[in-house]
Amino acid sequence: MIEFVIFAAVGFLAQLVDGALGMAYGVTCTSVLLAFGVPPAHASASVHAAEVFTTAASGASHVWHRNVDWRLVGLLAPAGVVGGVFGTYVLTGIAGAAIRPFVTAYLAAIGAFIVVKAMRPFPERPISGWLVVPLGGAGGFVDAVGGGGWGPVVTSSLIGSGGAPRLVIGSVNAVEFVVTLSVSLTFLFALLSGHWEDAGNVTDHLPAVGGLIVGGIVAAPLAGYVIKIVATPVLTAVVGLLILTLAAYQTWQLLH
Repeated sequence: MIEFVIFAAVGFLAQLVDGALGMAYGVTCTSVLLAFGVPPAHASASVHAAEVFTTAASGASHVWHRNVDWRLVGLLAPAGVVGGVFGTYVLTGIAGAAIRPFVTAYLAAIGAFIVVKAMRPFPERPISGWLVVPLGGAGGFVDAVGGGGWGPVVTSSLIGSGGAPRLVIGSVNAVEFVVTLSVSLTFLFALLSGHWEDAGNVTDHLPAVGGLIVGGIVAAPLAGYVIKIVATPVLTAVVGLLILTLAAYQTWQLLH
């Protein structure tokens, strides 16, 4: 019960940030799970299982409020699904102990990137169409392997390329549901087919997954209020520093 409450709080705060910035739910939750000693593949599977519900709620909200550019969705979705499925296949084929240092380093890099973004917002320029498909594939891959990163990679890059923030955040959130569902189904297939040899007892993490789902769904409608009361650069910097702190703690665990 205590584990459920802790992760409900984590999911709640992470979804508040994600809804406000269009990023950081996955990397925040994965960083916390890794800090609790959860193997990387288990952490990614747990976060993506929770995100099936939270991204559905978030994506539906953006569609309802007409924040979605369907042309952008059509370009991003197929590439994101391919990248996510491939990333999941790679992650489930490697022992958790072997890949954890690389995942920790990746999360630290994402944390640093978010902090830099807070200090130096990207200028607006016209979006380059050729960037969207490879960006979707890369975003899906790192999201699956790192347990998060779709938002920091795709949202930041598209806004940095000159995309209107409202439409970029709405479209990327809508696509994230499709990518997350594909990644979750690939984890399930890898488990049932025997490809995920390091799976162990995945059900051990059900309280954490349940907490992330409940916290995330409760927080989803409140993101608009958070934007009004907290300056975006401040919120962005806090998220980046939190991820860096958790990455430092995980590095300390690996060294000791």
